[in-house]
Amino acid sequence: MYEGPVQDLIDELGRLPGVGPKSAQRIAFYLLAADPVDVRRLVGALTEVKDKVRFCDICGNVAEAEQCRICLDPRRDAAVICVVEEPKDVVAVEKTREFRGRYHVLGGAISPIEGVGPDDLRIKELVVRLRDGEITELILATDPNLEGEATATYLARLIAPMGLKVTRLASGLPVGGDLEYADEVTLGRAFEGRRLVQG
Repeated sequence: MYEGPVQDLIDELGRLPGVGPKSAQRIAFYLLAADPVDVRRLVGALTEVKDKVRFCDICGNVAEAEQCRICLDPRRDAAVICVVEEPKDVVAVEKTREFRGRYHVLGGAISPIEGVGPDDLRIKELVVRLRDGEITELILATDPNLEGEATATYLARLIAPMGLKVTRLASGLPVGGDLEYADEVTLGRAFEGRRLVQG
């Protein structure tokens, strides 16, 4: 639609996840009108993140060295591993301040529709970590959707022969939600995860 560099920029922005054609166009024109100093700062941040940030050799989380700060922290419980799909999930769990163990980032979830199988994820690396005998519990914190459930089920079956305690994060009704708006899967999970109320 546009010519040369403007269309190239729109096309590149449109390749980003969650950015459709209209959003890509809007961002491109914002950048065209922005102060050159702001644009250079953005370019610098993008270049720096590609040059300096990598994935932790142990858990797969984002890191600026061979290992991330969580894997290097001796105060973390090395016997408990929380398995998540993406590095952003580590941030979400850390915000709760409830988990003091270590992580394993799979790099996605099993999704036959998208052509993602177990071999495309960091499952082999997880199995290697589990074989050292130090880990006593594995917490499966994959997303509560079809792909996350498939991944959790696959991992639970794979790890069962190792004799480890395997748990899954509870899921169910959100605080402040209404029963009438809950889907069947969420409501079913809420019933499965019900607990005793002391009177």
